[in-house]
Amino acid sequence: MIPPTAPQAQAPAAAERRFITPGYATGFAVVVSLFFLWAVANNFNDILIRQFQKALALDRAQAGFIQFVFYIGYFVMALPAGMVLRRFGYRAGILAGLGFYAVGALLFYPAAEVREYAAFLGALFVLASGAAFLETAANPYIVAFGDPARAEQRLNLAQAFNGLGGAIAPVIGAKFIFSGVEHDRATLDAMAPAALDAYRATEAQMVQLPYLVLAGVVVLIAITIAVVRLPEVPRDIGGDTLGGLRSVIGVRLLRWAVVAQFFYVGAQVGVWSFFVDFVKALSPATPERGAAYLLSISLALFLIGRLIGTALMHRIAATRLLTGFALANIVLMLVAALGSGMVAIGALLLTGFFMSIMFPTIFSLGVRDLGPRAPLGAPLIVMAVIGGAVFPPAMGWLSHGVVSIQTAMLVPCLSFAVVLAFALAAARAGQR
Repeated sequence: MIPPTAPQAQAPAAAERRFITPGYATGFAVVVSLFFLWAVANNFNDILIRQFQKALALDRAQAGFIQFVFYIGYFVMALPAGMVLRRFGYRAGILAGLGFYAVGALLFYPAAEVREYAAFLGALFVLASGAAFLETAANPYIVAFGDPARAEQRLNLAQAFNGLGGAIAPVIGAKFIFSGVEHDRATLDAMAPAALDAYRATEAQMVQLPYLVLAGVVVLIAITIAVVRLPEVPRDIGGDTLGGLRSVIGVRLLRWAVVAQFFYVGAQVGVWSFFVDFVKALSPATPERGAAYLLSISLALFLIGRLIGTALMHRIAATRLLTGFALANIVLMLVAALGSGMVAIGALLLTGFFMSIMFPTIFSLGVRDLGPRAPLGAPLIVMAVIGGAVFPPAMGWLSHGVVSIQTAMLVPCLSFAVVLAFALAAARAGQR
């Protein structure tokens, strides 16, 4: 006779094999929305670079500091975010991130009123700090929502929403940040001082409404996070963190992954940051909104590439696929840097598809051999996103007085060569 407790004992085991544990579907959906949220923040920057050149009379090198400050925020706040998660748990870490995000978005309103670049950069740093908390928390937290063996599927689903946010952000920015009013240098020089000041004030204020709306959405999500049912994850507040970090730094493939991620993120941010400027340089008749829509297509291809790449990895080794995608982008970047007209623009647009798998593949290969030390090695790869802070100012400086913005695209071309070298090194390590 079966004991009366047997069905109850079997139920939890069955639930553990579910893609989403029963009772946590709403919480999972809310956490997945965070992936969309930080993608919007990241990709709004590509619009701001162009907008601030108009509103604040910046050159490309100065405007490139938007990405510098944003990714410095990621770099500085990654470890503090990890400490908060370790001490107070995932819900507290997410709420802290949403708080920083909302405050940073709200600070855009006074920054637009005073029209000080430093004020905008300060707002971006606060917002980026929030995004760093969200990204540090959400990626590992996805594992807790269901069967651990299906965690990769859940993370790929969540990352698809990140790609969706990236594709939509330029469309929103083009519609609500770009005014549609464009003046060439001669027209600006001919304006009376009062008229010029009024024009720049209007352009600066274009960012106020979108960021106020964004702050409101973040507050609503924070309220939901505070009350929704979320899985509890045991917290480990002991152990020698410094000693563990020393041990993982000694792993050669992890060090390679940190370097490759630095160059990849730098290339990605560099390409997208100056995409609108690139289109305007090669096709001056294309309006800013049209260029932003082309950027949105590139980001949509990024989403499609992530979905297709994930499917292909069931049949093709990740290292081989990464090698092929890196080679494709090297060729496309050479065409973009050395070609002309719509051929060059089309080549740059297509790089979005082949960049799609690079971040998660470099990440997973870098921690592949760490075993239980993976939680110590993963933050090092996350911190490598500081490449996004270095490349845009460097490319902006090059294009301002040394070479054209088109020739500056050779910088990300070289970066994809580093990704190619990492893929080959990872393949050799896998064979050994």
